[in-house]
Amino acid sequence: MNRKWSLDVLYTSFDAPEFKRDMERLDQEIGKIQKWTEENLVDTHKAAEKLEQYIQMMNEFYHLYTRLADFAHLTLSTEAKNEVALKYEDILDQKATSLTKPEVTFIKWLGKLEELESYIDSNQYLKEHEFFVKEKANENKYLLSDEEEVLISKMKNTGSNAWTKLQEMLSSTLLVDITVDGEEKKLPLPVVRNMAYSDNAQVRKTAYEAELENYKKLETSSAACLNGIKGEVITLAKMRGYASPLEMTVLNARMDMQTLDAMLTAIRESLPAFHKYFRKKGELLGYNSGLPFFEMFAPMGDVEMKFTYKEARDYIVKNFRTYSDKLADFAATAFDEGWIDAEPREGKRGGAFCANLHVVKQSRILSNFDGSFSNMTTLAHELGHGYHGANLMDETYVNAEYPMPIAETASIFCETIVKEAALKNANKEEAFTILESDISDAGQVIVDIYSRFLFESELFRRREEGAVSVNELKEIMLDAQKQAYGDGLDHNFLHPYMWACKPHYYYASHNFYNFPYAFGLLFAKGLYAEYLKRGDEFVDAYDRLLSVTGKNKIAEVTMEMGIDVRNVDFWRSSLKLIERDIEKFINLK
Repeated sequence: MNRKWSLDVLYTSFDAPEFKRDMERLDQEIGKIQKWTEENLVDTHKAAEKLEQYIQMMNEFYHLYTRLADFAHLTLSTEAKNEVALKYEDILDQKATSLTKPEVTFIKWLGKLEELESYIDSNQYLKEHEFFVKEKANENKYLLSDEEEVLISKMKNTGSNAWTKLQEMLSSTLLVDITVDGEEKKLPLPVVRNMAYSDNAQVRKTAYEAELENYKKLETSSAACLNGIKGEVITLAKMRGYASPLEMTVLNARMDMQTLDAMLTAIRESLPAFHKYFRKKGELLGYNSGLPFFEMFAPMGDVEMKFTYKEARDYIVKNFRTYSDKLADFAATAFDEGWIDAEPREGKRGGAFCANLHVVKQSRILSNFDGSFSNMTTLAHELGHGYHGANLMDETYVNAEYPMPIAETASIFCETIVKEAALKNANKEEAFTILESDISDAGQVIVDIYSRFLFESELFRRREEGAVSVNELKEIMLDAQKQAYGDGLDHNFLHPYMWACKPHYYYASHNFYNFPYAFGLLFAKGLYAEYLKRGDEFVDAYDRLLSVTGKNKIAEVTMEMGIDVRNVDFWRSSLKLIERDIEKFINLK
């Protein structure tokens, strides 16, 4: 099977006539929007008609822009040194800033509409885009002057955006010096990180030691990137009137602090159960002082659960079919029609992600598949993102944009489907292996994510006082890991460089890209429990839930399924499901 994706549905190359034509069209569309806002948003005459025209223009523009930008970004994801892609990504970033003034003009014009509700009620198209309109109107309170907004937008390209690109280049091109089977090698960072899943204990430890040693090659540059990005975020949050970068993130994620506090309260209460799991895993692997970090992903059980890429494809599709044919058919299409880039290689970024290409009603999935059970479930996870996007393809672009916390729901739900279906057909040893892998993944999404939240909170606090050194970054990370993992890990073997290898810290527009994963896992657990109660009738209701995720605040979206995410008891009930699995794991061995 082909393990590289095809981007031909977007463009065949940067030299393709279609690509060049669309770049020209982009300039025309930008000019059209600029001219229209200057001429039409000077008064509130025919306000409903103008609202409709603006939204239509933005939907059309973003279909064109994202087609071009996704082609550049996806190309760079697998070819970090592609100079043409780098050039066009920079050009497109700059062109996007040309819409800052029209957007600011629109938002401020919205603030002048005293009868906004009546305009929306009088127009079916506006009714369909009611949430978008009201959300934009609410943004008015955080806007600066037109000149400041335009300047900020342009300066980001030589500020945070440039730092982000530098960090991506550093991590994508880092070759790790490592000894494998007595031979000195230089391997891409994702390949070495994947060795954490090896069934050979010495390989796991060697990879961990080599990884930490080789981060020294980029630690100073990565720290500069992080300081530049977080410094910009702090400045802008203050200028806009947010209490903190965290408040800004929560509000932009369509969440509220009550929901976040309820979830974090339940997570903190659950940590002792996870500590028991880590200690037990450490004991089973022969350690008496807690689990060393390099053994975090050590496979457990006497069975070797390895997959070829085709086997992973068939396994996922078969198990998705236990839930619904629609989901299984979607996954089969993604595998069979070149939507997935699966092989680790030099110049390709690490980790995994899914890009939903709304303009062509498809998705593209990047992974670094090595055949492990965990990597197979990662594919299922990313396919969940794609399935979420598939349920939004009939929405307009602005109605299909959903916030970070809800973004992880469908992905983790799909992981759960695969793991639960696999458990039903597993023998005792296989069940033990699957159960341990599931708890391990939950530990990452709850405990490690909590450590990242603690790290980023402290990083912002210190960055407000001045630049944070490499040594301080390592100290903050180690302290966060000790708080989150407690005595579950051996404190002599932690990971001081997690800030250097996780790209989420380097997105100026996506701060605290950690708690959304915990939200997704626990919300998905709650949804899966509902599925077990309701059976087939749940499937259509779940698809409807996914289809409205771009059109409401999170607390209102979750109430579609009768779930109150502001209530700490909901989060406790989801965590209890994991805690029961931990007790089962401890009693199995």
